Amino acid sequence: MASKNLLIWQLEDWPKFTATSSAVEAALLQARKWQGKVIGRAAAVGLAQSGSVLHEVMTQEVIATAAIEGEKLDPASVRSSILRQLGHLPDTDAAPRSRHVDGLVDVIQDATLGFEQPLTEDRLLRWQSALFPGGTSGIRRITVGRYRDHSDLMQIVSGQPGKEVIHYTAPPSAQVSFEMQAFLAWFAETTPQNNNMDGNNDGLNGITRAAIAHLWFESIHPFEDGNGRIGRAIMDMALAQDLGETTRLYSLSSQLMQHRKGYYDALHQAQHSSLDVSAWVLWFTQQFSLACQSTCALIDRALEKSTFWQTHSQTPLNERQRKVVQRLLDDGDGGFLGGLNAEKYMKITSTSKATATRDLADLVKNGLLRSAGQGKAVRYYVAVEGWNQGAEKDVN
Repeated sequence: MASKNLLIWQLEDWPKFTATSSAVEAALLQARKWQGKVIGRAAAVGLAQSGSVLHEVMTQEVIATAAIEGEKLDPASVRSSILRQLGHLPDTDAAPRSRHVDGLVDVIQDATLGFEQPLTEDRLLRWQSALFPGGTSGIRRITVGRYRDHSDLMQIVSGQPGKEVIHYTAPPSAQVSFEMQAFLAWFAETTPQNNNMDGNNDGLNGITRAAIAHLWFESIHPFEDGNGRIGRAIMDMALAQDLGETTRLYSLSSQLMQHRKGYYDALHQAQHSSLDVSAWVLWFTQQFSLACQSTCALIDRALEKSTFWQTHSQTPLNERQRKVVQRLLDDGDGGFLGGLNAEKYMKITSTSKATATRDLADLVKNGLLRSAGQGKAVRYYVAVEGWNQGAEKDVN
């Protein structure tokens, strides 16, 4: 049993983690089932060829891992950075660009696409440098490209000055290098040699390994800033190694962002408990399953959009109409709040009411949209089977 007064890194057997409860085993089996569904569904729709869902998953991952830290990124900058990094957008393109966003994209891509390369101290230092171009976090100058070396305690704190709440205290800076050597050695030793869907490596499930790697790194907290983003990149790298492929089929950071409080609570509990981290691994594994379910839904939406455009491939459309229909499709079932009306169409396309009315009537006539309600209350919805049924009933 762990003393309530000791942090996880202060325990006698640190860092000998275990996670062998029956609940963990059951959750891991369920996670593998969902992972298999994602892989199967992706293969069925030719996901590797289209790439659209993969780009969307990557965009979600970048935006979410920053949002967990309270940082809001411009989606357009993230998308353009991803396309550039993948070679789908030339450096001369005028799309919005940010060195800060580029750095985060580079880190996440390197962790996933370069999963076969060893995780070394130098690699981690370069990741942390990429996150802070110019050596600042906001307007605060920080230590970049090396482990923290200040004598002050490294603490995770929240609350207003004078009313701070200390959630966790990491090992002293003088101890960080030693702690990281042990972590990196373990990560190298447990890297899967023969990846398969069982995810086993000398008895260590690949999802369990990712959960422990993330907890271990966050508990050391080796950098002055950027630990959360780098810790989640390590998590992504471990999951890529487990699968044995560079294809990113799920955004675990998006799932963690949706349950941000639960994420921090689970980490906090694990860091103040024993080295039996079954509760943390169970929570992590459940989030992994939910992330896979989200990707299944994303693939289904991509398939619906592809089928929709194939159905209407011979329908003549002007650029205004195509832009609005694509917007409705991108927003998904029920995503366009309150439905589309002539006024919204005018705003989106910067056109007159007469043109908007004519365009909308033409879209309904050709079966791309369906209308609900009458007069000023009329609303238009993209004509995908099963979409927006509840919203249409509200109008009628």
